[in-house]
Amino acid sequence: MAGTPSKKRKRPGPTKQPSRGNPQKVRESRDPRHIEPATSRDWIAAARLRTVPLAFTPVLIGTGAAILVVDQFHWVIALFCLIVSVALQIGVNYANDYSDGIRGTDDHRVGPTRLTASRKVKPRAVLNVALMFFAIAAIAGLAITIRTQQWWLIAVGAVCILAAWFYTGGKRPYGYYGLGELFVFVFFGLVATLGTTWVQALALPQEAWFGAVGAGLLACAVLVANNLRDIDQDRKVGKRTLTVLIGRTATRWLFTILVLAPFAIACFLAVYYPIAWLTLLVLLVALPAVLIVWTYRAPRELVVALGLTTLTSVAYGAFLCWAFIG
Repeated sequence: MAGTPSKKRKRPGPTKQPSRGNPQKVRESRDPRHIEPATSRDWIAAARLRTVPLAFTPVLIGTGAAILVVDQFHWVIALFCLIVSVALQIGVNYANDYSDGIRGTDDHRVGPTRLTASRKVKPRAVLNVALMFFAIAAIAGLAITIRTQQWWLIAVGAVCILAAWFYTGGKRPYGYYGLGELFVFVFFGLVATLGTTWVQALALPQEAWFGAVGAGLLACAVLVANNLRDIDQDRKVGKRTLTVLIGRTATRWLFTILVLAPFAIACFLAVYYPIAWLTLLVLLVALPAVLIVWTYRAPRELVVALGLTTLTSVAYGAFLCWAFIG
């Protein structure tokens, strides 16, 4: 009608694509006035202590294999190997909290408290704690190097710390491109186990290699359970973990293989070390984890599977160590 102002049609805006966030600045999604400061409980939760027992597995197996060779327990070196392993495990957990937090990846994550994403502390504080644990690992590693005079271990230690950082840190973190499991297998399985054996025995028996593969597979299983829990959020923010790339069903099969294959290795070792048959008792813990992964309805249920898999790993390592030294 004449005199009626015509309504302007609004042009549709550009379609918003999922963003990985600004890696240089934490996004403010909440009013900071309503955010309570982090407590000691929050810091402990951010360390993800549920995963720390994984650090014991390669040291147990590696030490048992070393005793096979030298028939002597170098407890001081073994203790420092454990310090390196635990410090790296906690350090990488805080580093992931920092790196994923500043990218916005952890904004709606299920599981332990994320300090950076919750805005309860400044990102720099979380980074400093991660660096502190990396420094502890470096100092303990240097002590081992001086004691054994194996100076090339300094380079190995440096590579381990870099691998821990670039899992989710840097401009192109390999954890965002489906390579997390590969690096976990190499560093938390092969390098950690074989390194523990070498610094105590200056040799790498085949038992250490078999044990290292078992430890690496179980460490990967924990990561797979974690990534399956976070698959929907990771898809939204563009984090292309292996789980995101292959989907839920293939991930369930992968998890099952990663959990059960170490027991096949233990059965082979049991032919020569009969106590290794006792590792089959750990299936009482491992099989419920597999069942949860296949039947879960809510992502939070996978937190239980993650804990059971971690317990499976350390119990597996303890029985193999006993088999080697028994």
